[in-house]
Amino acid sequence: MTEIRVPAHVQPFVTAVGIEKTIDFLLAFGGSYAYLSENPQDRSDVVDAIGRDAAVKIARQVGSGSFRIPTAKPFIAAHLKYNKGLTTNAIARLLHATDVSVRGWLKAGQSTQLDLFG
Repeated sequence: MTEIRVPAHVQPFVTAVGIEKTIDFLLAFGGSYAYLSENPQDRSDVVDAIGRDAAVKIARQVGSGSFRIPTAKPFIAAHLKYNKGLTTNAIARLLHATDVSVRGWLKAGQSTQLDLFG
């Protein structure tokens, strides 16, 4: 698995449940509000999407309440490309973005700085 830099605004979710569950959560709720609770109801949309255990872990990490969830599309695109082997077109369809946007995110994520100490 390639090491993908986790953005600071996504790190609390990754710390709580790992990259795979975080991506499931972001794909389900990114760009919208979600109510997080340490004692979620059975009818909770978050529980339906990622399971009770993960929902509780996220709420304990970031707090309970209603939060706007980040989309983190560049992070998700990098993970899907470099760790899952998805094509640019498949990523674009999954993220509801253009292939041009996906290529831009992936290019921006590549380091262009020279390694002076390697």
